[in-house]
Order: sequence, then structure tokens, then C-alpha cells
Amino acid sequence: MKNGKIILADTFHPVFSELLIAEGFTIEEGYQLTATEISSRINEWDGIAIRSRFKIDSAFLNNATGLRFIARGGAGMENIDVKAATDKGIACLSAPEANRDAVGEQATAMLLMLMNNLLRADHEVRQGQWNREKNRGHELQGKTIGIIGYGNMGSSFAQRLQGFDVKVLAYDKYIRLQTSLSYVKQAELNELFQECDVISLHLPLTEETNYFANADFFSAFHKPIWFVNTARGKNTDTAALVDALQSGKVRGAALDVLEYETTSFEDFDKTTMPPPLQYLISSDKVVLSPHIGGWTFESHEKIAKALVSKILAL
Repeated sequence: MKNGKIILADTFHPVFSELLIAEGFTIEEGYQLTATEISSRINEWDGIAIRSRFKIDSAFLNNATGLRFIARGGAGMENIDVKAATDKGIACLSAPEANRDAVGEQATAMLLMLMNNLLRADHEVRQGQWNREKNRGHELQGKTIGIIGYGNMGSSFAQRLQGFDVKVLAYDKYIRLQTSLSYVKQAELNELFQECDVISLHLPLTEETNYFANADFFSAFHKPIWFVNTARGKNTDTAALVDALQSGKVRGAALDVLEYETTSFEDFDKTTMPPPLQYLISSDKVVLSPHIGGWTFESHEKIAKALVSKILAL
């Protein structure tokens, strides 16, 4: 696709606009426009670029007779009704390959932080406490790591585990691993339940994966696990996770995402603090971050460039 008018519903790396303008596109900044305002004018543009500020559903697309594409500045597409868009002939573009390295590194960092009690140890030293035995950690070497979801993010995490002398098992219903990969073995979910010391989620959010990690999931493991989620907050039933932490079924949890996040991922609902969230915040067995796994300076630019390439290829 060459030329055309694009509305930016969210901020993107400047290179996104620079590259498209150089190709003859017109870019309009719509950061201050509401979803209703953009929807009412949607026929003015050939494309819309958005991250997660609002949902694009069938009602939003009612007047989109001339829209050619929706470009999502990220990996998941859960804020976009892809079926409604494709039924109208609108291409839905995302860039999961562009932040895979960032997510792989974040998952590794959070796991190491969790297993070595680094969050607690840092806090205690800052408080003048020097507790060595209390903060004795566990090595990754020799552990079995289970990766659930082996797309861009899961495979990136597996690649980064190669140097730790671990066994990596990957479960994915929809992806067959390359048989040439020596550092990871495809496995059924039951194998993960039997063997794993660590579980890391790398799933999209769908009806099938909502609350994938629930009470039955945690109770199925044959030994206590460390649990990592850098995917989507609602992949995990937080109340079930808390029960598993309290019972010892889960040794510790590293969560870059929370089920209490708002749709835009920019915040979570602070008006009420449900008991499971209160527990996570107060527990020294939990490491938390605000959905920044794919949120690096490098991935910001990579996402923009990847989407530009896909727009130009339409």
C-alpha cells in the first residue's frame, strides 16, 4: 500500500510517522479524540493505528466502509474485534515479533529475581538489615522449566534459558516445534504437571485461555512451582494463585500482568482493592511489575518499524 491517510489513536514511536510520511502517507494525531469521535469520522482515513486506549468493536466499525487496516502497536489483539474487521475486508496488523526479545528478557529477569529473593533482600538492606541465611536462593541449573504458549514470547524465553543448564518443556496446542531445536522439547500439559519446577505463561487472551491458570491447574502439579506470567493478567485466576501461594503449591510468583488492569493496560482499578490483590502486594513471595515486559526503548522502535513494513506490504 502506498499513500493514504492514517489516524493515530495512540502515541507511537516517532519513526512510525516519519517512515510513512516519507512514503506519501498523511498522518493525523488523534490522541485527544474519543473513541466515539474517531468512529464517527472513520471514513476519513485509510488506516487507524492504536495500542490499547479503547476497544475497536463491530459498533465502532459500523461506518468503516473505506478503512483498509487497523495497526495495533503491540502483540495481542484482544481490544480489536478481528472477525468484525476482517468481515469488512479490513486488515488487522500487529507486531508480536517486535517485542519478543523484551518479553523474553523480562521473564528471565523476574524469575531470577524471584528465585534469589532479590526484591526482599534489596528492601532489607535498604532498611539496614543484613539477612544472608534468610535470603539463601535457588539456582536455575538442573531445574525443569515449563513454557505454556510457544509463540514469539514463549520461544524468546526458551532461547534465553539456554545458558542455564535447564530442561525446557513447551506446551502449545497450536504450534509444532522445529525438531532441530536441542534446547526445548515439546510436551503435553500432563508432562509439565509431573516434571516442572517453574511454569511461565506466554498465552494470548481468548475465551479458551481466560483463567487458564486456575485452582485445578495449580493443584495438578506434582511438586511446588515458581510461577511467572508476562502474558495477560486474566490468564490467571488471582484468587486461585493466592490460595496456591498460601498452601505452598506455588513457591513464588513473578507477575508482570494483573487481572485487575484496565482495558488500556495503563492502570488497574484502585477504587477497590480485592483481597487477592492485597495479598500479592504485601507478600515477599511475589515480584510485581506494571505490564512492562514488552515495554523497552528498543521494542518501542521495533514495533513501529514492523508495522510500517506490514502497512507498506498491503
